[in-house]
Amino acid sequence: MSRRRFAVALLLTGALAAGATACGSGGGRDDARPTDRSSTTSSTSTRGTAASKVSATAAYTSDIATASVPDVAVYDSPDAAEPRLDLENPWVVDAASGATVPQVFLVQDRATPGWVQVLLPVRPNGSTGWIRDSDVTIASTTFRISVELGARRITVTNAGTVTYRGPVAVGAPATPTPTGNYYLRVLLQAPDPDSVYGPYAYGLSSHSEVLDTFSGVDAEIGIHGNDDASVLGTDVTHGCVRMDNAAITTLAGQLPLGTPVDIVA
Repeated sequence: MSRRRFAVALLLTGALAAGATACGSGGGRDDARPTDRSSTTSSTSTRGTAASKVSATAAYTSDIATASVPDVAVYDSPDAAEPRLDLENPWVVDAASGATVPQVFLVQDRATPGWVQVLLPVRPNGSTGWIRDSDVTIASTTFRISVELGARRITVTNAGTVTYRGPVAVGAPATPTPTGNYYLRVLLQAPDPDSVYGPYAYGLSSHSEVLDTFSGVDAEIGIHGNDDASVLGTDVTHGCVRMDNAAITTLAGQLPLGTPVDIVA
C-alpha cells in the first residue's frame, strides 16, 4: 500500500475514543446492587451476574500501548543491558506532507513489573520486544479482526459478537498476504474514494514477505476499500486485503489503532 497516493487524513481521535468506549461496554460493575436491598439472595445473584459479564468481556479484551515519549526503547528482554532498537514517536506516515502518527503497539504480556511485551511493527513479521511501561499509556479494546485467506473472508467481532462479515480480495499467488498475528497501526482517508484503495485504508504492523518496497516505500500490508467490487473473493492484490467500501467506512469510525488482526490460511 503506497501512502504517497493519499492526502493523509489521520482519524486517530475518533478511533481511539471508540476503543475506549468499547473497553467499558458489555460488562457489568463489580459493585452492582439491586434497588431493593432487603433481599440478600437477590443482591448476591446480581453481583454474580455482573462478575460473570466482566469475566466474559475480559476473555475478549486486548491491551493497546500508545507511546508517550519521543523515542521508544525496545529491549530483547527486561534484563537486557541495552535496547535492541529505538522507535521514533510519533513516526512519519507521509514524508511529503510531514504527517505523523503515534507509535501504537499490541500488548502481549504485562506480567513483569515495570515492563510490557509488545508486538512490533517491524520486519520480520511477528517480532516482539519489551518496553518500559512508563513509556506508554495502556488502553483496551474488545474488537478483533480475522481474515481467512482460503475463504477470502473478513470477520470483525466485538466481545466475541460478529459485527461484520464479508468477502475480501487477498494477495495473488506471487504476492501472497502473509499469515500471522498483527494489529492496526494507522488509518488513512483517501482524497478520492473511487481509487483502488477506496475511501479508507488501515495500515497493519505486517509487511510483505516477497516485496521489500512498493511504489517507493516499504511494502507494508493494509486493509482497505476497492475501486472494483467484482474482485472481492479473488486473489489479485500485492498482499493487501481489499474489502467492501461501505463496510470499511463504518469500521473507520469504530476500530481503534492497536486492534488485533489475525490472518489465517
